[in-house]
Formats: sequence, C-alpha cells, structure tokens
Amino acid sequence: MKCQEIIERIEKRFPREYACSWDNVGLLAGDRRQEVDTVYIALDATDEVIEAAVSSGAGLLLTHHPMIFGGLKAVTTDDYAGERLIRLIKNGISYYAMHTNYDVLGMADLAAGMLELTETAVLEEVLDGEGIGRTGRLPKTMTLEECGQFVKERFSLPNVKIFGDLNKMVTTAAISPGSGKSMARPALEAGMDVLISGDIDHHTGIDMADCGMAVIDAGHYGIEHIYIEDMKKFLEKELPSLKICTAPVRQPFQVI
Repeated sequence: MKCQEIIERIEKRFPREYACSWDNVGLLAGDRRQEVDTVYIALDATDEVIEAAVSSGAGLLLTHHPMIFGGLKAVTTDDYAGERLIRLIKNGISYYAMHTNYDVLGMADLAAGMLELTETAVLEEVLDGEGIGRTGRLPKTMTLEECGQFVKERFSLPNVKIFGDLNKMVTTAAISPGSGKSMARPALEAGMDVLISGDIDHHTGIDMADCGMAVIDAGHYGIEHIYIEDMKKFLEKELPSLKICTAPVRQPFQVI
C-alpha cells in the first residue's frame, strides 16, 4: 500500500485544518509514493521508538507529537532531530505526525469517555465547533481525593499530583490531555470543580486552587498515551491489510 493511501485515510478522519495554527502536522519526512506494509505507532519519535520501528520493518512511523516544530536550517547528525531524521530516511521509514488535529477530533472525546463524563461540551473551540478539551459531569459526586484515584485507575497511572483540598466534593470536571496550563482559565470560567490535565506549573496550580477550582495533574504522557491504542484500532479497522506495531506504554520518567 502506498504511504499516500494511508495518509488519505488518516486525514479523512483527522483533517489537518483542525490543527492549531502553531502546530506542525502531516508528512514530515519521507516519500508519499513509498510502499508500506507495516506502521509503527508511538507518542514521540524518540531514539528507542526509531530503533523499534527499524527492527519491526516499518515503512511508516506515526506519532502524536511532531519531532519537528520550528524551522530546521540543516539536517545533520550534529543535533538530535537531524540525527533521527537521517536514521529514518536511511532505513526507508516515512514519518507522519498528527498532533492538535487529533487532540480536537479524537483525544478529547476519548479521554472524556474514559472518565465517563456526561453532558460534555468543548472546552476551547478551534474550528467549526470542535476544539481542545471537554467539560462535563463526573459519573458521581466524589471527593477530590477519590477523583484523583479514579483518574489513576482509568488511565493506569502510578501517581497524580493534586492542587486543592482533598476533601472537597467535586461533581463537574474539565479534561485537557497534554499540557493544560492554557486550559486552566477556560475551565475556571466554565465553572468546573476540577481540571484534569498535565504539565501544570506551581503558580497555575495554587492560583486555580485559590480561585476555587482544583487541579489534578496526571502528566503529559499520563493521559495522552491513549493515542497509541486508539490509532492502532483505527488503522486495523480502516486498513486491515497493514501490520500495526506499537510502542509499549511506559512513563518516560521515574518518581523515586
């Protein structure tokens, strides 16, 4: 199957125009005419992921986070991005990233569904009523501590960080997978009891708690790893002739 055929199927479901203006999505390296029979899916194009893609015989590496964000003035082994791109190209692997377009059209609803949120709405619109994050009602009223445990269980996490009174009762929640600092104010203005996201800095956390909205930081990877299995299922359904390999779900850091 041509690489372009796979891209067309992906972009039919997750059009690139739904990505945020600052993002960099699409085919970032490789040949659209290339024949592909194996796809490797991961959250990030790390050294380990690229080695696994090579070992699996993949013709296409599909990631959520783009390895290339800013403009590259050179592609050499002098920096990590250039070295990784050269390894991909040398091994005949095309590279495609789907980031905020997937956040808008896939990740937000998927994450909200895992938390069993009802009466959901878009947290921040991007295009045509679709957008980043979701607000909704939790399956039941619970304490903030219980909510933290619930998030841990649903996303299979070893830990979460919580800003706010653990005994506070929460009924409504906003979820914004990935880096959620910019979603704090919209969630507060939407009247949510708690924001569930990642990469929440100290000042945002304590400020939101002081404003009456708790924050559960489940980590950037902690929520977004659901992309891997979701895209695996999507490609297996849409293109059953392809062999789909995936990176193992593993936290990229350790807490000791």
